[in-house]
Amino acid sequence: MKSITIFLPFILLNLNGFSQDICRLVVKVENIKEVKGSLKYAVYDHREKFLKVKDAFTFGNVEIVHNTMTFVVDSMKSGDYAVSIFHDENNNGELDTNFIGVPTEPYAFSNNAKGRFGPPRFEDCQFELEETTQIIIEL
Repeated sequence: MKSITIFLPFILLNLNGFSQDICRLVVKVENIKEVKGSLKYAVYDHREKFLKVKDAFTFGNVEIVHNTMTFVVDSMKSGDYAVSIFHDENNNGELDTNFIGVPTEPYAFSNNAKGRFGPPRFEDCQFELEETTQIIIEL
């Protein structure tokens, strides 16, 4: 019985090593044409939730003060993610579109993925997050 109580703390300490790492995502957005408004972003961790902002892993906004902006998302687990952003030029909180639904404000996705006749698929935008990962998105 003593051998079990002696080794139990060591076993429990080793189990902690199996927990998922806490990671940091650094997103650099380049080619911002006008220094006004804000960047709205969403980070997705599942294909089924992609482009459903309320179901995103996290979302937020960053005031634009330069033509290149960087923001950080902390406390993420390692895994596969995708990012969508748009330049909310008039700060109305929405991606403005024309009368047929085509966006009139700049938008982009991780991997600089482009869609055909609509947004790209999650798989086209997907990247692997490990420790600190930086991605660059061209707006």
